[in-house]
Amino acid sequence: MTKKPSTGARELKVRVKTARKRSLSSTLWLERQLNDPYVAKAKREGMRSRAAFKLIEIDDKAHFLKKGARVVDLGAAPGGWSQVAAKRVGPQGKVVGIDLLDIEPLAGVDFRVFDFLDPGAPDLLKEMLGGPADVVLSDMAANATGHRKTDHIKIVALVEAAAEFAREVLAPGGAFLAKVIQGGLEHTLLAGLKKDFAKVQHIKPPASRSDSAELYLLATGFRGGK
Repeated sequence: MTKKPSTGARELKVRVKTARKRSLSSTLWLERQLNDPYVAKAKREGMRSRAAFKLIEIDDKAHFLKKGARVVDLGAAPGGWSQVAAKRVGPQGKVVGIDLLDIEPLAGVDFRVFDFLDPGAPDLLKEMLGGPADVVLSDMAANATGHRKTDHIKIVALVEAAAEFAREVLAPGGAFLAKVIQGGLEHTLLAGLKKDFAKVQHIKPPASRSDSAELYLLATGFRGGK
């Protein structure tokens, strides 16, 4: 095994004191952010979020973001995944990022504020893309309640909605990537995806924190039609 070259200095972990108005959970989150190498890397490389590296690592393995592809990024804020997608599909491709929140403009991406659950959303997206999508991305997560089972049910419902949207807008052969949470209630979701896609797999990229229950569900080879 090749050892990383020594910098001659010892890495120091940043510790954050609990402020009077800051909860313990917020303090721990801040401490984790300050000590997260992916957060530092995102700042160095001008990426909008550490989540960008999750998509980079997944696509390095699965190679579904191809030059010239048309991509939809659901729940795109703050734009990290759209940023990666735009670089990978190139100027001949097209990336549309949608969210309920405003997103700062980004070269190579068309951001729009609207709800993908709106009945007219699939037709609008295909119009914006100039045709059906080749890839639908979703790094969305439902607002947490703190109750693990409830939160899992909510995120599975969100992924199911995103998968239904993908079926509406994907071209044959297209791919769908979405964040899910381990918990064992997604069997119906998996069964539906396996029927409509040639290959379905779970991926946990290195950038996904080891203590996180999140996984990514990648479905490729869309068979077309509902």
